[in-house]
Amino acid sequence: MTAKPWLDLYPAEIPKTIEYERIPLQEFLTRSRNKFPEKTAMHFLGKNISYREFHESALKFANYLKSLGVEKGDRVAIMLPNCPQGAIAYYGILYIGAIVVQTNPLYTERELAYQMTDSGAKVIISLDILFGRISKVVKETKLEHVIITGIKDYLPFPKNLVYPFIQKKEHGIIVKVEHRGMNHLFTEIMKIAKPDLVSYDFDFDEDIALLQYTGGTTGPPKGVMLTHANLISNAQMCGAWLYKSEAGEETVLGILPFFHVYGMTTVLILSVMHGNKMLLMPKPDYDMALKLIDKQKPTLFPGAPTLYIGLLNHPQLSKYDLSSIKACISGSAALPVELQEKFERVTGGKLVEGYGLTETSPVAIANFVWEKRRVKGSIGVPWPDTDACILGPESLEPLQNGEIGEIAVKGPQVMKGYWNKPEDTAETFRGDWLLTGDLGYMDDEGHFYVVDRKKDMIIASGFNIYPREIEEVLYEHPSIVECVVAGVPDPYRGETVKAYIVLKEGETVTEEELDKYCREQLASYKVPRKYEFRKELPKTAVGKILRRTLIDEEKKKMELELKTS
Repeated sequence: MTAKPWLDLYPAEIPKTIEYERIPLQEFLTRSRNKFPEKTAMHFLGKNISYREFHESALKFANYLKSLGVEKGDRVAIMLPNCPQGAIAYYGILYIGAIVVQTNPLYTERELAYQMTDSGAKVIISLDILFGRISKVVKETKLEHVIITGIKDYLPFPKNLVYPFIQKKEHGIIVKVEHRGMNHLFTEIMKIAKPDLVSYDFDFDEDIALLQYTGGTTGPPKGVMLTHANLISNAQMCGAWLYKSEAGEETVLGILPFFHVYGMTTVLILSVMHGNKMLLMPKPDYDMALKLIDKQKPTLFPGAPTLYIGLLNHPQLSKYDLSSIKACISGSAALPVELQEKFERVTGGKLVEGYGLTETSPVAIANFVWEKRRVKGSIGVPWPDTDACILGPESLEPLQNGEIGEIAVKGPQVMKGYWNKPEDTAETFRGDWLLTGDLGYMDDEGHFYVVDRKKDMIIASGFNIYPREIEEVLYEHPSIVECVVAGVPDPYRGETVKAYIVLKEGETVTEEELDKYCREQLASYKVPRKYEFRKELPKTAVGKILRRTLIDEEKKKMELELKTS
């Protein structure tokens, strides 16, 4: 048995180690522009943008930022959905050696003010409909300039004329911003800025490309410092994993938001690196997605379980052709086996689960895409140049195969640390190992399994209960489309198991039927004691179910009951 047993499982086509290109991340856009100048880089709501146009616009944005006084190491925030302006701004920021701060457009004023203050961003680019929100927090931050754009700016004629009326109907407002003072219009920048090349002193290993903020489930969100080396290595690993894909020939469905690290790496960075075409979707819209797949024929579809569930349960699914899809790596949440098998039947492509976190840029472990699927329920094996193990409390020595402990990772994609938080950085590492916060184990062949989030584990009457195991059982029930299991406060057991259920359209099932079903497949202490049927579950923008939100709701209910009793 080798020190890294999973390497014996690697097919010959996947290298066990990779020679990484020690260049700035933005150099890949320059290369794709030189190699595929007239090839479509982005398709957005009917409009095509070539690599030549993409590259030229990014350089214009870079030079305009430079004229505003932005220098190497300064932070520039992008608060946009998936749209050409977001991709242009991303690479434009990198072209002058500045640092991208990805910002969720759904942030409240409080969340926005915190991130801008913590990152020290000097400039933000955002949508016109969000201008009011930004204006209210500018004085609390170090923002010196606000760049405004709109969805209509990259719509083809006549959609660009109609869109303001749609916007007013959907949002009730039409925002007008003048190009003066600290406010700037993206359309004006593209008219007046020059597409000159910009140079600066570059350090491949040390220069930060991105501050990607974590969800903040254990306190205020932390800015994860990802270097050019981190992002390039992870994208090259992904390219090696998808070895049947051909540079310049693939079309990638960009439904995952770029402000989420998974969408940014697997869609934006990898597509530009290989000269592929991106189909940009400004929001998860299943009608739009099915039409786009049917017409534009994407071959790669990075996603999350909720996105695949939404497509498969669309009432008009049978009317659309999804057979162009060759490969999908699912991230952000556990991939139910039933969902995986159904998606592969419908599309004829491959859907496998990958595993990672913001701190690993994000992917560290994944199942093989085209090889025979060997192990049910496994998250796969570590990617090239990536090491993983299972650590016990306080130990630097890996546990024995099959023993449950915390998954730890190391490799070139592991973050530099947390922005201005050395103590948090130190707590996240044990020696050279990054602690993921996930509980799992490794089998004898080197396959890894996630049992659950360390903080999501339920302790009921002294038993350790892992929600993921129960969710896998519930997802196999024919009436259930989505579910999440959480530990909720219980005066007798400490915590008890509660399942939140979303049923398929037209289906009905009772709590008694679910209880009987679960008892046939789970030990009695794992069976949910409570069920709640909902029309939908709370989720992040990328589709990850917010278990913590549901637990907080339960705690508030209990507090209210205690006050009124």
